[in-house]
Amino acid sequence: MKLFTVEQIRQWDAYTITNEPITSVDLMERAAGAFTEWLLRTGLAETHREIFILCGMGNNGGDGLAIARLLYQAGYRPHVYVIRHSERSSDDFVINLQRYETLAKVQWLEDPQTLPLNETGVIIDALLGSGLTRSASGLLAQTIKQINASKAEVISVDVASGLFADQANDPDDVIVQPTHTVSFQIPKLAFLQPKNAPYVGKWHLVDIGLSQAYVDLTPSPYFYTDTRAIPVLPDRESFSNKGTFGHALLMAGSYGKIGAAVLASRSCLRGGVGLLTVQVPRCGYTIIQTSVPEAMCLTDEHETELTQPNDLSKYSAVGIGPGMGQAKASQQLLRQFIAQAQDIPCVIDADALNILSQERDLLEQLPAKTILTPHPKEFERLLGKPWKDDYEKLRLLQEFSTRYRIVVVLKGKHTVVASPDGEFHFNSTGNAGMATGGTGDVLTGVLTALLAQKLEPKEAAILGVYRHGEAGDRAAARRGMVALTAGDVVDGLRW
Repeated sequence: MKLFTVEQIRQWDAYTITNEPITSVDLMERAAGAFTEWLLRTGLAETHREIFILCGMGNNGGDGLAIARLLYQAGYRPHVYVIRHSERSSDDFVINLQRYETLAKVQWLEDPQTLPLNETGVIIDALLGSGLTRSASGLLAQTIKQINASKAEVISVDVASGLFADQANDPDDVIVQPTHTVSFQIPKLAFLQPKNAPYVGKWHLVDIGLSQAYVDLTPSPYFYTDTRAIPVLPDRESFSNKGTFGHALLMAGSYGKIGAAVLASRSCLRGGVGLLTVQVPRCGYTIIQTSVPEAMCLTDEHETELTQPNDLSKYSAVGIGPGMGQAKASQQLLRQFIAQAQDIPCVIDADALNILSQERDLLEQLPAKTILTPHPKEFERLLGKPWKDDYEKLRLLQEFSTRYRIVVVLKGKHTVVASPDGEFHFNSTGNAGMATGGTGDVLTGVLTALLAQKLEPKEAAILGVYRHGEAGDRAAARRGMVALTAGDVVDGLRW
């Protein structure tokens, strides 16, 4: 699914209006109908005593008035308020105001303190929408403060009022904090940024029939990966053998952290690799042989640390870093590994990433088919500086991926895969239960398996991240998020 900026969405509306053709007010009617259908289907209109619809004077307010009319026609009696925040209103707002007032009167509001909001009602926020160009102020800001103070369930139409859809807000901006956001056609970039979580709630998409031709014609670097968009592994031929699906090497573990090697190994095997060798310190030999009998174990000469790279030429892909530690010998190991691995696809994770951030000259030497899998703090260390907001983080991520010609998987909610061609792929699977030790090691194993099966790094990262999150969702459904462990994620992997 392509994601678009606010300006592109505005052009998408205009393209649909011209080429369908359809009038702008009829397109607004279609959007209001989709929102209302969602609201009635969820039962939220039934479970609350009162419905308050708060409208601005632009097109988002027009959406709100159309929703109010449809609810009225369905037998509900919403309380409809228009905030008189401007001398002007949009044409489609005026048309929908006239249509609503054939059924009931709206209340024009000049003092938000008089709003009779209560925590037993549901508020539909139709104040500002996605076309916002400056921070909410005046009556609108006062109204937003009243909404947030009400403790009512809040549903924002398209985008929470006060939230910029594709750029950072100022820290002191006043923004609606909804329970739900019902967005038209596609998610907005703002929904996928960590710091915006309080201003999005749980988001939902409704289809309003915007032109598919525009999507096909319009480039975007932003994508949202759902089940329709993931790459696929080739079908397995009946005469395949274990050599067909690659031989992976995992270099992982140190004294007290052999569990990381176990988790990465188990997930690599679940990822479909034909053969797996695990290199661990000598202290990990018995653990690997008993915990992962399907893998071959190669022991380092050192008892507690990884110190010596082996001949890499026979491996289809290598994963390095989980539980490895950052001892001086391991730092030297990583340097030797990178020098030898120039023609081998590899995944670099965890302690290996932290060594890279200390030995920054190694970044210029990374093999061409490399995937890095940092969480935000690890990525900050790799950059050597913090970012001021989530959008600057994306810009720095794109520059980093392009400069070093590598794929970067920045982990978190909506994990983003950044590739050297400038694309960002935001993931749709996963849950907060996966914020537990070892789930990153599981991802490393999955990605290594996919590279060993000859997927290109970008495709391997997109597919691996999606299936990893999907496995976490299965585990959470079975165990609950609080009880979820990394081993549950391994058990949840499906292809």
